[in-house]
Formats: sequence, structure tokens, C-alpha cells
Amino acid sequence: MPSRVQPPSATGGSREARLFKPGGLGKCQTVFDNKILMSNSIFRKDGTAQGVAKQRLIETLAKPDKRIISDSYAHRFVMGAGVIKLMGHKLSVWVTRMFAPGFHEHLISRTRFIDDLIKDSAVGGVEQYVILGAGYDTRAHRLELPSSLKIFEVDQPEVQARKRSKLPKELPNSENVTYVSVDFNHQSLSEQLFSAGFDQSKSAVFTLEGVSQYVTKEAISSTIKELAALSPKTSSTFFISYVDKLLDEDPEACFGKGYPNAVKRAETIKHLAAKVGEPWISLYTAEEIEGLLSQNGFSLIENKSLADLNSVYFTPVGRTLPENQIFNLEHFVIAKS
Repeated sequence: MPSRVQPPSATGGSREARLFKPGGLGKCQTVFDNKILMSNSIFRKDGTAQGVAKQRLIETLAKPDKRIISDSYAHRFVMGAGVIKLMGHKLSVWVTRMFAPGFHEHLISRTRFIDDLIKDSAVGGVEQYVILGAGYDTRAHRLELPSSLKIFEVDQPEVQARKRSKLPKELPNSENVTYVSVDFNHQSLSEQLFSAGFDQSKSAVFTLEGVSQYVTKEAISSTIKELAALSPKTSSTFFISYVDKLLDEDPEACFGKGYPNAVKRAETIKHLAAKVGEPWISLYTAEEIEGLLSQNGFSLIENKSLADLNSVYFTPVGRTLPENQIFNLEHFVIAKS
């Protein structure tokens, strides 16, 4: 058995924020009895989790007829939530645009895209929903999901404890949520899911959101392979997001025409990620992602970005983003096995 590389301790934290950390599975995974053991280092920091929750909070402050998503729990995870509430939706979005035009809309479109996937999957009869690195994800409670959908929130024990301490004791749909605590230094994801009641004979949807850029490509491939093995006799649906390789090769192509200082902003985004210890180490082309999925038994169904979803989500509520505010460097993929 190969020796395990001990990872640095992680602070844990979130959904967007922490499933995988730099070096993730690729550096720290160990094959033990032919099962992939994923280390603590695949979990990322609480600060990023708060950042995503912050954007959900801001969107929730929009007028009901202008709102793309709503999360009545997001404020519980955000430092300074009271100030943001005083600022309101429009001012908060304006402040975000000073950093990166379209950044708020990008994260909200990703959130809504997954929301729609989960709701559609439930309506279509899918019986299990596995949230990898659930962290501060609140879909189990803020979406009106049927009782027939069993939800597994996978994360480290300390992360789950922190999340639950921030949430109210009485939550909608809580009886259908199972917290799957995994010590990735010593436990197999598959074994922990089986112990928690995951049923291989039932269909499932898996989500891996805001993660792939922080992890080696080998690690992502191994993870997808393991997920495919979890539902060998039934169909499963898989969501993954990825950052476009053009961010390195032609950064202007990752933003809308006329986007201000596109090259400089691309460098700033990558620099800030590295500065907080979460460098973007794996970028993909659309062909790479499709090939990676195909190698592991999944067929690509959709590949979208803010450029595609602008007219779907924002135009109907009178919030169409102009071309020079399109933040287009991350793609949202749905695949099926």
C-alpha cells in the first residue's frame, strides 16, 4: 500500500468554498483496498464559503419580482450581514462590480442552474441527491423538494458542526437530510455513503460545485470514476463546474466584448486565489471536460456559462447584463451516466 502524504490542516468551511483544496486528491489521495481516500486538504477555506453565501444574501435582497434565487439562511454565514442588508441589493451589487463586473451574476447564475437541475431531477423521479463538500449549501432547506428525494450532505465533521450551529433548529425538509461525516484521512467516501443509507439501486444526482480549478486533473478523474461506480446499475446525473483554459491562453476571450481591463482582472483573480492559499491549478477546455467525463462513463448533456444564462435568468426580470459585464470564465456542466 502506498504511503499517505499527510496534508496541512484545513480550516474547513463551505460549499463553493471547500470541497477540494489546492493539491487536493491528486497529491493526497491514497488507494486503500482499491478505494479512494480523500484527504482533509481537499476542503477549502471558510472565507470563500462566506463569499459565496454573501452573493446569495445580496441576491435575496432584490425585489421578489427581480430576484433570481432566494436564500433566507445565507445571512447566517456572512460576517457583516447587517451592513449588507442596510446597503440593499442595488448598492451591494454595484460594490461587487467595482471588483469584477458580472461576478455577482456569475455566481448567482451558477446557483440557479444547480437549483433548477435539482428540482427538475426530483420531478423526474431521482431519489438521491449527494452534495460533495456541502459546507454552507442550503438547497435542502430553501428549495421545495419532495420527501421522496433523500439528500446526503458530505463534509468534514467539524464543518458540519459549524454549519449546524449557525442554522435554526427547526428547518424545512430536515427529516430528509443525512449528514455524512467523512474523515478523508481514514475513511472512504463510498463506504461512508453506504453506511449513511445511500442505495446503489436508486438513481442519484451528484454536485461538485466551484471545485475543479483547485484540484489536479487526475484527482477529478478519480472522483468522477468513483461517483460512476456508486450507481452502476442505474442512471446518475453529475454536475461539475470548471474554469476555461483560455483564462491562461487568451484571457480576453473569457469576458464579454469591451469588458474593462480583462487581462489585468484575470491576473488579479488568479493572484488573489493564490494569495489566500487556493491557487487555480487545473483549467480545462470544453473538449477536455467532455473527454474526462466520457472516460469515466458519463455523457455530457449541457455546458453553459453566464453568456448563455444571461438571457435565460436575467433578461426576463429586466436585469440583462450588457456584453461588457459578462464574466464568462467558468462553465457549468451536466452529465449523465
